[in-house]
Amino acid sequence: MSLPLRLDLSRLVWRARHPTPSGIDRVELAYARHFLGRANTQFVVRAGALGGRVLTPAVLARFLDWLEASWLAGGEGSLSGTAALLAGSRRMPAGPALGLIPSHQNWHRPDWLRRLAGPGGKLVLFLHDTIPVDHPEYARAGGAARHAQRLDNALDLADVVVVNSAATQQALVRFAGARALRAQVLVAPLGTQRPAEPDPAFALPQQPYFVALGTIEPRKNHLLLLHAWRAMAERHGDAIPGLVIVGRRGWENEQILDLLDRNPAVRRHVTELGGLGDRALSSLLGGAAALLMPSFAEGFGMPVNEALSQGVPVIAADLAVYRETAGAIPDYLDPLDGPGWERTVLAYAQPDSPQRAAQLARLAGWQPPGWTQHFAPVDAMLAGLTG
Repeated sequence: MSLPLRLDLSRLVWRARHPTPSGIDRVELAYARHFLGRANTQFVVRAGALGGRVLTPAVLARFLDWLEASWLAGGEGSLSGTAALLAGSRRMPAGPALGLIPSHQNWHRPDWLRRLAGPGGKLVLFLHDTIPVDHPEYARAGGAARHAQRLDNALDLADVVVVNSAATQQALVRFAGARALRAQVLVAPLGTQRPAEPDPAFALPQQPYFVALGTIEPRKNHLLLLHAWRAMAERHGDAIPGLVIVGRRGWENEQILDLLDRNPAVRRHVTELGGLGDRALSSLLGGAAALLMPSFAEGFGMPVNEALSQGVPVIAADLAVYRETAGAIPDYLDPLDGPGWERTVLAYAQPDSPQRAAQLARLAGWQPPGWTQHFAPVDAMLAGLTG
């Protein structure tokens, strides 16, 4: 008899309190939807003192419906906590299974990883990035050590590590160093969600404007953009485009927040939105001159493909993962080249920008990868493990 699939959705349940999703949230939702309704599948949540709980498919389906509606609206609605999900759940069985975690949740708990797979079972972990160990200067306090512990446990216990890009695979190999990789590494690029129906009630900023999307934290390099906008305002006054920053305030960002809160030129031309529902975000992106992604490091960078799928140009840091996932379509710049970003932004802001038109021509006919393309190799791998 084949092993049951035991899908750990602990992070998705915990993150339900947030009004807007991260990229990892969207991946975990895609996994929940993909396996919902499949026979021989257990949907598991690690619930503290209650241990592992198996959710009923009907309750999980209602939760996913609520979550997607909440994301569309930007957090409207209510959830009475995890009690509603755990009602009617049963204790996770102790037998062998194919344990699968589509996030980094609980990787630091080797006892949980072993219990999820059970004796004689298999363990599959989805690695989104190694950024906290590669760039500890961008991580929360203690984040590098915690992520190193996760990666060590993955190397010791996982049978397969699924990664979102060849760049993430290479980063995992670098972390492993001289250690032989026990696990198979499967590269399965992420799917791109379809753009949400725009919200006609969302008021667009005065054009032209640009959008930066992501948590406000040092790795995303908002500081470069804010310095660029301040410099442009000093040289050109009000004859410059706007910038809309969409994302919650994160960590280690005192300089960024000082500019946002206290610099008059920045405050006049930069709008900060802590979070937007998917419909409002679709409206905002649709009217933008371009999406700006000056990050220093990314595991995949979902917003790039999401913007391109909506026909919106992208100006991005010259990262290997962006070139892997978006090819030659975006315009790429060094994430430290402030003057280069200024020149490109001003060029794209022109009504008949040749540079922007050239990117739109490269984008014509491009089809983003879908979730079907992601799950085809994942399903084949799982079938090989469980058969």
